[in-house]
Amino acid sequence: MRLTVAQALIRFLAAQYTERDGVRHRAVAGMWGIFGHGNVAGIGQALREAGPDVMPFHQGRNEQAMVHAAVGHARTTHRLSAMACTTSIGPGATNLVTGAALATVNRLPVLLLPGDVFATRPADPVLQQLEVPWAQDVSVNDTLRPVSRHFDRIWRPEMLPAALLQAMRVLTDPAETGAVTLALPQDVQAEAYDWPDALFGTRVWHVRRPVPDADALAEAAALLRTARRPLVVAGGGVRHAEAAPQLADFAAATGIPVAETQAGKGSLRWDHPQALGAVGHTGAAPANAAARAADVVLGVGTRWTDFTTASGSLFAPDARFVNLNIASFDGHKMAGLALTGDARAGLAALADRLTGHRAPAHDHGLADWRARTDAVLGVGSTQWPPSQGELIGALGAALAERDVLVNAAGSLPGDLHKLWRATDPDQYHVEYGYSCMGYEIPAAIGVHLAAPDREVFALVGDGTYLMLPTEIVTAVQEGIPINLVIVQNHGYASIGGLSAQVGAEGFGTAYRFPGAGGDFTGAPLPVDLAANAASLGLEVFAPGSARELREALSAARASRRATAVYVETDPARPGLPPDAWWDVPVAQTSTLPATRAAYAAYTARAADAGPRPRL
Repeated sequence: MRLTVAQALIRFLAAQYTERDGVRHRAVAGMWGIFGHGNVAGIGQALREAGPDVMPFHQGRNEQAMVHAAVGHARTTHRLSAMACTTSIGPGATNLVTGAALATVNRLPVLLLPGDVFATRPADPVLQQLEVPWAQDVSVNDTLRPVSRHFDRIWRPEMLPAALLQAMRVLTDPAETGAVTLALPQDVQAEAYDWPDALFGTRVWHVRRPVPDADALAEAAALLRTARRPLVVAGGGVRHAEAAPQLADFAAATGIPVAETQAGKGSLRWDHPQALGAVGHTGAAPANAAARAADVVLGVGTRWTDFTTASGSLFAPDARFVNLNIASFDGHKMAGLALTGDARAGLAALADRLTGHRAPAHDHGLADWRARTDAVLGVGSTQWPPSQGELIGALGAALAERDVLVNAAGSLPGDLHKLWRATDPDQYHVEYGYSCMGYEIPAAIGVHLAAPDREVFALVGDGTYLMLPTEIVTAVQEGIPINLVIVQNHGYASIGGLSAQVGAEGFGTAYRFPGAGGDFTGAPLPVDLAANAASLGLEVFAPGSARELREALSAARASRRATAVYVETDPARPGLPPDAWWDVPVAQTSTLPATRAAYAAYTARAADAGPRPRL
């Protein structure tokens, strides 16, 4: 079959499927793209010729946002379906780097197809080419190497079949997955070649559920049987493996309480008898108290980031760790006993080993904690403007069980982790592995594309909105009814609080005019985000009371259009303070009294944390 490299690429991707538990998915469900001279004659032509039935196409406005949308789709499909992103060479390609890092950090599959320089070099340099005097085979696409789980450059058509098979291997392997980059020189994209018909046959990539080693399971079960205060920490791997029912059964049968990371929140319904809520720096008091007292910790699908471990200070130095994880790399963290395997299969196998065993019961203070969070959520409150906690409370009342809430950065993830009461494993969609501002709006589009039967709300701070609102136009163009909740707090509120904590006095974090001293301490900027959102095509609601906020959220949910609810919150009424430490070093010397005081507090807290490496 004689096709160009780009035509062969599209035809191959359209014939790839994944299968797990007997359910089949398109491995590459669609392609996002922005065209330039580096891909318009190759992939652009191939997509036009193939048509949407072969490869659905979505028109992006920003290349980083395209990757975020693909990641939102991949997470919602539990890593069983990816999307591809095509760009031109130069800035289009380098704009992919942030999104690629986010995908790889979060272990989520996305296929990146940036255009590249001429392989044949008829003219050198070409437009947008980076010249590297010491390496003629380097282009800007090499910036994608460290943030990709797999990278290849297709210098010749003959390279394509093997490269595609390797790309699919990584995209469909839950232990290896992340961003996969195939750099495509623009002349090679358009080059014709005679391909074997077998390349385009339907191929099914079976995503298996490996069970951990029997000896490791026996050792883990023996350790848990002897534990006086065991704890399960559920991470994103529980959700990716669709293991929420097995986790609920395991917790109910053994009586072992469960705490959740940001990625794992929603693995257990908030009202399950063993649910302690969020753990770590942004965690809930019951979960953190259990973590401090735990003698054996079973981590399921977590990669043990510093927010989860409170920078290594949360767990007792003599606590033992058992890590059930599909990736051996993550399973060996915290000096733990690695149970390398699928979360669903591993939990079922471990439950069998613990038949008849029940952990000692302890009072974790859940009633007191829920009373405290009820007060912060302020359900039924008439105060206006609302606190951020009250806005979360209003959202919690408005969303149905299967609705999805998307967020990523700022102060909102901390409040959501503590306060949100998840009712479905896929309801809480907070990207906190890379905590990337700008993720929310495009990711909400990706979530809806993956699950059109769910209502999707993106909770967006003003800082995030101003960074990457571009894909609003895509949502309007394609009739994708996402709902934005735009929170106006006049600056980088989260980092402003951290700046004050470390003695930098909030410098450069407020969206204000310059004050008398040159700092940004004057009046707030006259920026009207509601008007901006309306100008991009959204149906906008701007409530002026608590009652109107509830009505606006209900109206947005009922609308068939893409909407925005614009809310100005009251920063003078903060939420619950952190219950555990986060290590952010402070300047050791300064002329500022605030910095000196912050350094004294930091050194005292670091001393309290004690030695943290686990051996």
